[in-house]
Amino acid sequence: MQITLANPRGFCAGVDRAIEIVERALEIFGAPVYVRHEVVHNKYVVETLRKMGAVFVEELDEVPDNSTVIFSAHGVSIAVREEATRRKLRVFDAICPLVTKV
Repeated sequence: MQITLANPRGFCAGVDRAIEIVERALEIFGAPVYVRHEVVHNKYVVETLRKMGAVFVEELDEVPDNSTVIFSAHGVSIAVREEATRRKLRVFDAICPLVTKV
């Protein structure tokens, strides 16, 4: 059996966008920038962003009020968005545009 790998290989556009949003937020606002869930399913990328100052959390109650939070490429519920607004979190939406159509 022969396996052929496409070259170049990389992330989809939604993942590239999410990573760029985290990197830009860190550049502009400095660390820490909180990210709800891992922004992508790639341990190398997550660890690199963590070293840059991203703090990955499971729920918004782990994020201090008035902080910067990024929603991962995988999406969030309306309740999460409302909680972020209520708590005056600075929100950046890294949700994949294709996920928002589902």
